[in-house]
Amino acid sequence: MNEHPMFAWLAAFMLVNLLVAATTDTRKLMADKKASVVTYTMHHPLHTWDGVSHDINGVILYDELSKQINSVAIAIKVASFDSKDSNRDSHAIEVLDGIRYPNVTYVSQSVQIKPDGSLTAPGKLTFHGVTRPITLTGTWKNEHSELMITGKFEINMTDFNIEQPSLLGMKTDDAIKMAFTASFH
Repeated sequence: MNEHPMFAWLAAFMLVNLLVAATTDTRKLMADKKASVVTYTMHHPLHTWDGVSHDINGVILYDELSKQINSVAIAIKVASFDSKDSNRDSHAIEVLDGIRYPNVTYVSQSVQIKPDGSLTAPGKLTFHGVTRPITLTGTWKNEHSELMITGKFEINMTDFNIEQPSLLGMKTDDAIKMAFTASFH
């Protein structure tokens, strides 16, 4: 007789979970590599250059009912950036230890979207094997089943235990400027 109330409670618990799952309006949106881009900009006393990657692997959990992003996860291969100079790109992979640390990742489970189209996403950035908190800011648009997020941020190589590259005895700036446009559907 004691098992019966426990069975009823377990059955009720499972039924509630099934109903919640069936009524959830959360969608999993995947990054569109053709429409997404991440660009880094670095500066050396002799020149400034950009590196571009379209190889963005990412997912967003988006709540249709509340029009909120519940979480986001992004991964980009270090070797996917193209600066239009293969020697520089090879050296970047060497400096960043791209064989041992092939990906840069960002994860957030707390994205705040404001009515003006701005967003703030505190999360964790893992680069060169080091994970640090970072808050990304940007803008977002949700049109025709496509969510578009754009923004800019800056990181310092020394914060991620990366020695600044040098050319002719002069080091690059510590800062790497990042810009992104990510399309999800």
